[in-house]
Amino acid sequence: MTSLHYRRPEEADHLRVVDAIPVWWGMPTGVAPTGLLPRLFFQHFTNTSILVEDDDGALAAFLIGFRSASRPDTAYVHFVGVAPDLRGRGVARDLYERFFTMMREEGCTTVEAITGPINRGSQSFHRALGFTQGGDTDLDGVLAYRDYDGRGEHRVTFNRQL
Repeated sequence: MTSLHYRRPEEADHLRVVDAIPVWWGMPTGVAPTGLLPRLFFQHFTNTSILVEDDDGALAAFLIGFRSASRPDTAYVHFVGVAPDLRGRGVARDLYERFFTMMREEGCTTVEAITGPINRGSQSFHRALGFTQGGDTDLDGVLAYRDYDGRGEHRVTFNRQL
């Protein structure tokens, strides 16, 4: 396995990350979730986010997260991705652990995240990391919040004490 190199993302990394997402998730060509990961995250949250590259400089993984401005004791993991060939090797866990360490040093005591009810892999992963799953409605066997992000945009919440 090639070695991995961790660094802070830069604004210039925005397009390569957004372009990788549909490939990594098997989405149709040209369907990139730019609305979920706009450039502003690569302008304003680089000091609390992590980008991973392999020896050749290819994008291997990323975690975009930040400390809440409204609740300074809380950090939020906004978006995480790992290249398909690196999944199951502890890269995502390592990203989260690095983020937890950064946020503890900033005085945070809690980390939050969300995912969709359909994303059972993400739910299982977060529970394995010690997150508590939250919701108010059973949606096909998954505890989730109905209309969390707007009508029909149900979400599962996660909370972890640091």
